[in-house]
Amino acid sequence: MATSSALGTPEQLRDPNYTPPLAMAVPLGIQHVLAMFVSNVTPAIIIAGAAGFGFGSNSPDFPDLIYMIQMSMFFAGIATLFQTIGFGPVGARLPIVQGTSFAFIPIMIPLVAGKGVDAMGVLMCGIIVGGIFHALLGTVIGKIRFALPPLVTGLVVTMIGLALVKVGIQYAAGGVPAMAKLNAAIAAKGDLSGMEYGSMLNWSVALIVIVVTLGVKFFTRGILSVAAVLIGLLAGYAVAYMLGMVSFGNVGRAAGFALPNPFHFGFEFSVAAIIGFMLMSFISAIETVGDVSGITKGGAGREATAEEIRGATFADGIGTAISGFFGALPNTSFSQNVGLIAMTGVMSRMVVTIGALFLIVAGLIPKVGAIISTVPIEVLGGGVIVMFGMVVAAGISMLSDVDWNRRNMIIFAISISVGLGLQLEPSALFFLPSTVKVLLTSGLLPAAFLAIILNLILPKELSDDQTVQIAGGHAGHGEGMKSEG
Repeated sequence: MATSSALGTPEQLRDPNYTPPLAMAVPLGIQHVLAMFVSNVTPAIIIAGAAGFGFGSNSPDFPDLIYMIQMSMFFAGIATLFQTIGFGPVGARLPIVQGTSFAFIPIMIPLVAGKGVDAMGVLMCGIIVGGIFHALLGTVIGKIRFALPPLVTGLVVTMIGLALVKVGIQYAAGGVPAMAKLNAAIAAKGDLSGMEYGSMLNWSVALIVIVVTLGVKFFTRGILSVAAVLIGLLAGYAVAYMLGMVSFGNVGRAAGFALPNPFHFGFEFSVAAIIGFMLMSFISAIETVGDVSGITKGGAGREATAEEIRGATFADGIGTAISGFFGALPNTSFSQNVGLIAMTGVMSRMVVTIGALFLIVAGLIPKVGAIISTVPIEVLGGGVIVMFGMVVAAGISMLSDVDWNRRNMIIFAISISVGLGLQLEPSALFFLPSTVKVLLTSGLLPAAFLAIILNLILPKELSDDQTVQIAGGHAGHGEGMKSEG
């Protein structure tokens, strides 16, 4: 990494409008892309897999996965330009990197599960309307922050991670199609010798990714440490290639250049999708506020202005809505790049603009998406186990800022019990209308809703006798048990 004296003076490095020498700005921009690349394309792979035209599905619609990967890169770049360059009131004009959001995955999976590419029109409806609503939140974002303290946001982020860890394990074991074959063979009491799901071969490849990722993360510095997950995936990919698990058939058939296709998946009105995406927009908007604050504090040593927060929220929502028009998934600010700015000390929005241009170019070349689609699902599984585990860890870290009094413990307990319980046992809602069922079985929305409502209506503190009855003597870090003794 270049020294600060080579990049510019300390005052220049804290200035978003400063452009470092191009020979240094380009590698710094590429570094931002490396830090977010895997996380950016993974949601498209997960949603295509849930719908049934992803890895291992042998679906004739598999090229649509390549298109989704392509659009994930293209519109991450476009949305990033909204933030760094801006237009009118849109954009924070700060080095904010946008990418495909993990937060919406628990909402999207129930909407498309097993329904094929035809279900994607429902998603696009939710993404477009939710994106517009998200942009409108920019006008009132400062007034709703009170309803989303660390107790709520930390719970939501934790729930997002918990909803996704199952996907990581399934991928590492061989993917949903392989799991379906195994379950069918078990049901038919057939021969299990040829089954691949859960095999030691699959797990070995996934574990190589995890081990290499950990090694690179903790025993290297600079750009290598930042790109640890990507390097781990490359190591797993190399091993999988030597084991004959990689096929390049789709790469040869992919075009060398293609433009985004408006309404690629159509548009199908869905009340469940609209409600789900609008509710999640609140959470995504607050996440963006946190990232903007993190960038200004870590890179410039100051608080974010109201104009920057408002502009960032506008850009977040408009970037998401435009993505939906072209068949891409929701965009949001990427927190890992906030940490990268704090680490490098380079606040230049021009550096991030260079990274955005790389993403846009990659998104116009379908062969890039086709190459990504050659990554075996087991390799990706190793990477997403790490990434989704980090989402859970990030949520727990946010919860460490909570004052864990009796009141907050009860709010957290009820919210996570109901949310996680409905997610784990969706058949408990069998007789509810389909729209309500989709929203509740995400787990995330009921947990967030309960946490927000309970936090607003419950008194600020409960008496000791109330706490002992509810928490069985475990509340208040042992105070309840002492009062009973």
